[in-house]
Amino acid sequence: MRRQIALQRLAVSPSSRLSLNQRGLATVVNSTSPSHPLATSSDGVKVEPFLLEDLAPTLSPDGLKRLPQFTISRKAGFLPREDPLVTLPPAFDRLDSLLKRMTIKQYDPLTNKKTGPGLLAQGQYGDAVLSELKVNGPEVQAVDKAIASGDQRLLSALFRDYCFATSAYLFEPTDISYRKTGLYSPGRDVLPAQLAVPLKKLADALGHQPFMEYASSYALVNYKFRDLSLTTSHPEGKEAGRYSFPNLDLIRSFQDPYGSERGFIAVHITMVSFSGQAVSSTEDILAAAIRQDLPAVEAGMESLLNTYRKINAVMESMWGRSKPSDYLSFRTFIFGTAPKKGNPMFPQGVRYEGVREEPFHLRGESGANDSLVPLLDNLLEITASLPKNELTDTLREFRKSAAENAGYRVRACADSKATALSH
Repeated sequence: MRRQIALQRLAVSPSSRLSLNQRGLATVVNSTSPSHPLATSSDGVKVEPFLLEDLAPTLSPDGLKRLPQFTISRKAGFLPREDPLVTLPPAFDRLDSLLKRMTIKQYDPLTNKKTGPGLLAQGQYGDAVLSELKVNGPEVQAVDKAIASGDQRLLSALFRDYCFATSAYLFEPTDISYRKTGLYSPGRDVLPAQLAVPLKKLADALGHQPFMEYASSYALVNYKFRDLSLTTSHPEGKEAGRYSFPNLDLIRSFQDPYGSERGFIAVHITMVSFSGQAVSSTEDILAAAIRQDLPAVEAGMESLLNTYRKINAVMESMWGRSKPSDYLSFRTFIFGTAPKKGNPMFPQGVRYEGVREEPFHLRGESGANDSLVPLLDNLLEITASLPKNELTDTLREFRKSAAENAGYRVRACADSKATALSH
């Protein structure tokens, strides 16, 4: 009886669409103002396709190029739909050079042997930015051209790199103070126009905040493969294949591209590499619930459980890959400029030159922004039963931001109705 009640909660008949729209689990697509071309379910209802497998066939090649990198799929899940772009166009050579030279521990690119301290280690990065990047330099025009092209892979790489350049600039004094005294000092409270203007344009084009984010800058677009010949894992496999830890390197880093910072980021990437299996199981569960097929729902739940066991196993490897004692050596650079009150590093926020006079107060990067937990929560409605406190308010705030991103949704479409699961 309990299982049947759970099944009824997941599946809502066509006549109950209004009540479905009021629930946190799923919402019927508003077909009057879709952000993508509509598809038609078998019962004739117009729905907005969210999975890449459903959406891609409806688009032209140019439309596919303009599709957000984080359009989710059964294959890639919450990873970008294309491998991150490693090398920027020549117009960004000076930005690329700064990002390569800034990392605290420097390595020879051919031998991977340490060569000496980087710009951040010597406190020279901020001056180098002001000296080498110009307010009206070639990068500014190249950003405008990239935005006009709509090339989401390029825009995502540029956003990643400008985020790294921005955080390094703002937090350089804070990091120097921490390494010398163990205490955090205030950061720079003005971001120069040569970073602020391109970053804000890219953020607006992608629907992001103009600051370092977990998925779109620090982690999930910040990897490259050592062996491109490896394939992704089998849908039911336990190994991550090309996303396995030994096969991942970072594109950008603040402290050490081969040390604990790599371990910290790469473990997150490997965890998310199993998200395609989680998305597939969730889709299967919803479709089975719509059909009132209890055995299929239970099979989907079992598959989902096995997937999260794999994810947890990878998570347990974190401190073997990234030493706890090293974490604070790069943690400084992923702080935020928020909250508006009580942030001693940025008591007045940060003013973006050439953007606006009012300062920005923005959260830092956090794995708490990952969609793996919200996916489960929206399916099982766990947060709805949690007490109201500061932590759960923050969780709900993260959820609101994710739901506003059209790329972060799961669609379930079956015989009797079509629904959309926002996460």
